[in-house]
Amino acid sequence: MLSATRKFAKSWVAAVLIGLLVISFAIFGINDAFNGNYTDDVIKAGSRTVSGTDFRREFDNFRKGAEEQSKQPITIEQAVQFGLDKRLLEELATREAFGEMLHKVGIRPSDKLVMAELRKIPAFFNPISGAFDKALYQQRLAENGLTPARFDTLMRDQIAESHAASAMVNGLRVPRAYSALGAVFEMEARDVGFFTVDPRSVVAPTLPTDVQLTAFMKEKSAQLIRPEFRVISVVAFSPAMVSGSLPIDEAEVQKRFAFRKDTLAQPETRSLIQIPVKDAAAAQSVAARLAKGEDPSAIAKSLGVEVIHYVDKPQSAIADKRVGAAAFALKPDTVSAAIQGDLGVAVVKVTKVTPGQTVTLDQVRPQIEAELRKDAAAEKVYALSQAYEEARGSGANLADAAKKAGVPVITIGPVTQQGQGPQAQPIPGVTPKLLELAFSLPTGGESEVQDAGNGEYFAIRVERIIPSALPPLAEVKPDLTRVWMMTEMLKRLQVKADEYAARLRKGESLATVAASAGSKVVNVAGIDRQNAAQNTALSRDALVKTFNAKPGEVFTADGVQFGLIVAKLEAVNAPSGPTLARITEDARPQVTMALFRDIGAASRKAARTEVGVKIFPAKARAALGLAPLADSEKAADKAGKAEKPK
Repeated sequence: MLSATRKFAKSWVAAVLIGLLVISFAIFGINDAFNGNYTDDVIKAGSRTVSGTDFRREFDNFRKGAEEQSKQPITIEQAVQFGLDKRLLEELATREAFGEMLHKVGIRPSDKLVMAELRKIPAFFNPISGAFDKALYQQRLAENGLTPARFDTLMRDQIAESHAASAMVNGLRVPRAYSALGAVFEMEARDVGFFTVDPRSVVAPTLPTDVQLTAFMKEKSAQLIRPEFRVISVVAFSPAMVSGSLPIDEAEVQKRFAFRKDTLAQPETRSLIQIPVKDAAAAQSVAARLAKGEDPSAIAKSLGVEVIHYVDKPQSAIADKRVGAAAFALKPDTVSAAIQGDLGVAVVKVTKVTPGQTVTLDQVRPQIEAELRKDAAAEKVYALSQAYEEARGSGANLADAAKKAGVPVITIGPVTQQGQGPQAQPIPGVTPKLLELAFSLPTGGESEVQDAGNGEYFAIRVERIIPSALPPLAEVKPDLTRVWMMTEMLKRLQVKADEYAARLRKGESLATVAASAGSKVVNVAGIDRQNAAQNTALSRDALVKTFNAKPGEVFTADGVQFGLIVAKLEAVNAPSGPTLARITEDARPQVTMALFRDIGAASRKAARTEVGVKIFPAKARAALGLAPLADSEKAADKAGKAEKPK
């Protein structure tokens, strides 16, 4: 397939077609060729828009942040599968709507204020002159995918939002009752009494019949059903399988060493200080002061400039090439005269010299041989893949084509779409891309050669599909019987526990009912939300129900061991006095900030409704280079996912 495509691309027919496309674009314009009014905006919020380019930049930054958190690479496709694109669209839509609303209500930073904030960013200023450098400013923005106009908008939004937040939070303090309620909630202590209903208090169920187990299996099918498995044949083209048998040509080793000798060597490095000066007279004064041992920083400060430090840098790292050449001609611990550089006059003092080191062929031979072997392996792998494709193009199936190409076929499976075997063990040698492809083909389906990255390729054939199904009863009968018995026992225990709870609700004492059950009352006092995790007398289920109950309420819950408990909430003791007052005041700042966050979230939500936001998911996908949406989704996207303004 790839070979045929390449041949067609070189033909005169392809040349004519491409020429016609170029002419049509030149006459009508690329946009008009498809849609005269087309824009790539993925978000519209009033007068503001987010272009596809800006969305892609934000998405890449968002994805890199997710990679840093997960400590593993995330492809665009994986990020979209995780919903990062939708999450980012929502966040950007909210941000743009809030910025538009702030602008409408009159919170608009002045040009003077924006410029003042801009001057706080040292990356935009010339390190020698200390002045704002427009070219450097544009360069830094371009490196981050930003235009000056877009950066100006982002800065204004940030300043406006900061001012709005300051206005909201200034003087904001929640009423003491708010934090008091929180303190009562956190510190209230509960007393509970309970007794245990264990399996000895009920008649044990008899062993289930196959009919009962079959019905139970259907009831629990969601937990028992086995996923679909597939058995696949894989033809892999990997440098690792050919690199060991490839010979190394000594002439190529010599040739590559000669070509790379200079880059492999370590250049001479120097540590030096550079002080910019206005003219030769100032340079003479600075040189004299440096020669006397005066502090370079003090000298520079007296001239109103900053010292430029270079520590163990090669000559190529010196920003001013002419200054670098002069500095590397000086002897160690010497001071230069005035140096007329490309960026102005300067004086240099060399403080340290580290001689360069040359390399011999023997020192770098393993590295060069590894590179040559890698290159040769890549060529060999490509040749093998081409031989395989030519055989497939002639009508051979995967196995026959692999045999003609001299490449082994590996059988993998049964394997699930998650890469696990029948015992839930991980299957080696499978990748997400391989599994996705394998589960997209029918039985007997064969794929084209796929690029696996790192110079590796593969093709697959689906040999067998094992549909998702419940396991045979005989295979799971022992475990299923055990679970059925436990389930039936719990049902009987629950009936008994409910009977005891009903007696308590009618007025019998906890001690009387516990005695009739052959059990003893256990009292647990002073349970609060701070110490609940350390409590060993009650299960998690019992603790949750304890904190949800009202004083005097009776409830049943799981026991710490297999069994149930019947419990009664005896009392709820709220904190009081100095302790409550201290906790209330200590919690007040946190409750205030929580209220501020709620106000901020409500403001942003209101901004989306007030402004009227439109989101275009299909254009967002296009900006990421992904396949278009389905036809049913295109119609909805054409109008935009809109939020009507008031």
